Amino acid sequence: MKYLRSSKGFTLVELAIVLVIIGIILGAVLKGQELIYNAKVKRVQSQIKEFVAAFYTYYDKYGYYPGDDPAASARWSGAPNGNGNGLVEGGYCDTAEESCYLWRHLRYGNIISGDPADATPATLLPKHAFGGNLDMFTGTYTVGGVPRSGLWITLRNIEAQAAAAIDRAMDDGKCTTGSIARYAGATCSNADYPSSGYLDIWMNF
Repeated sequence: MKYLRSSKGFTLVELAIVLVIIGIILGAVLKGQELIYNAKVKRVQSQIKEFVAAFYTYYDKYGYYPGDDPAASARWSGAPNGNGNGLVEGGYCDTAEESCYLWRHLRYGNIISGDPADATPATLLPKHAFGGNLDMFTGTYTVGGVPRSGLWITLRNIEAQAAAAIDRAMDDGKCTTGSIARYAGATCSNADYPSSGYLDIWMNF
């Protein structure tokens, strides 16, 4: 005697339920990614505010800008001295210069965390939440077509859309104008940030 196997498949209702569940899972994943991305953008904004506060805290405490302090070695053995001219010189921290000493002075003063003896730019510089280097220095530079003086914080190799979000939150949202603007990397279209790629943005305070 032959037995017939049941060939019953999924009903339309069952398929609909499965598709709804898949949609919910995908939506949760995408929403989670969006939340993580937004949290990183907010973390960068917090980092900027924290380092600006640290910079002026050092000045209030010691009478010199960190990095420019000519008496640092008298306070802490092994600390490098700045020249005391009122500027934190050097731009990007790439070698032994005041823009590198700045981070060491802040660490010697216990204002930020980290090893004050570290003099290697690759490990000395703090990283912003998107992974690139964060620099801080003073001087007069032309960014966004306008010469500006004062304190600069730079975010190197940051995603274009993250840069746009930070600019919108803290300035005018334009890539080529205001106190936050593109300095290098992926190019802007008119005043708009590119939709992809990486760039450097400089911020004047």
